[in-house]
Amino acid sequence: MYEPFIQEDLTMTSTRLMALGGTLLLLAACGGSGATTRPSTVASSAPSTAPSTAPSSAPSTAPSTAPSAVAGETICDNLPADAAGDLLEEICDEGVITMSTDPAYPPQSELTPEGEYQGFDIDVGKEIAARLGVELAYETPAWEVLTAGSWQGRWDFSVGSMTVTGEREEVLDFTQPYYFTPAQLAVRDGSGITDIAGLAGKVVCVGEDTTYLYWLEGTLDLGSAVELPEVPEGTTATTLATDRDCAEAWRAGREDFDGWMSSSTTIADAVADGLPVIPLEPAAFNEPLAAAFDKSGPDHDQLLAAVDSIIGDMHEDGTLSDLSEEWLGSDLTKEL
Repeated sequence: MYEPFIQEDLTMTSTRLMALGGTLLLLAACGGSGATTRPSTVASSAPSTAPSTAPSSAPSTAPSTAPSAVAGETICDNLPADAAGDLLEEICDEGVITMSTDPAYPPQSELTPEGEYQGFDIDVGKEIAARLGVELAYETPAWEVLTAGSWQGRWDFSVGSMTVTGEREEVLDFTQPYYFTPAQLAVRDGSGITDIAGLAGKVVCVGEDTTYLYWLEGTLDLGSAVELPEVPEGTTATTLATDRDCAEAWRAGREDFDGWMSSSTTIADAVADGLPVIPLEPAAFNEPLAAAFDKSGPDHDQLLAAVDSIIGDMHEDGTLSDLSEEWLGSDLTKEL
């Protein structure tokens, strides 16, 4: 116990000053013992829109209580005790999260001649990083490597317009969808084909390991909520590295396939760029697209829950709708 030494000849004023000093000393000691240490490296950029409340529905694999931020602060500013040992803690400590992306998939993502990434998925990833309170870095794995899981820590998550399927859920964890796109068929200009039925017995080009390939092969499973149409009889698939490569191959003069399948947004972008593409109506089916994490990677329950919560906030505050309007020409963030 601390007992102040008091001399009998001190004046009343001195007594009061010493008592006040002792009180301040004790208060300072109490305040210091409960202080929380913040991550040593956090990006200086703050989110453009502060998160509001957590979404009503969270992924089944996420913790029941998701990390959340208060107005004006980020997830990493309020790191919960449950984050100890989680990938979220590591990311907050390092001040950076690495996202996989495609450098040639406009308008979702592309690498410009100036060496900058741009697109809808890029801006969604940037906003997620900002609301976490960290910087965003990129890796560009092949699509089939990304969807196979077992990333070995080379990147932390994917915001790459990935459709949630039963097969992918075996190796990847998903957030709630951040947007929904129609899967559409298109034909080469001059083919004479005017509807989907006209592709019977024809070859359709798709990206490798895509839902479009699975549909053409008859193996696509989007759950009971999505009704899939029949594939035109005799239609077969050929693949290139990404969807957009199919349209580029037509521009380069290839004529060994008559059809192309991709998202309606990618096809519309190819048309706008003057590629020899004719979209076919109606769209074949609609796809839910979500952020993904590697099941076999480091523990990431808290990171998954935090990103899912951020996506829910971005739905609620209109950020996703605004980005969709900007990059995709319409609001595709509502379930179709």
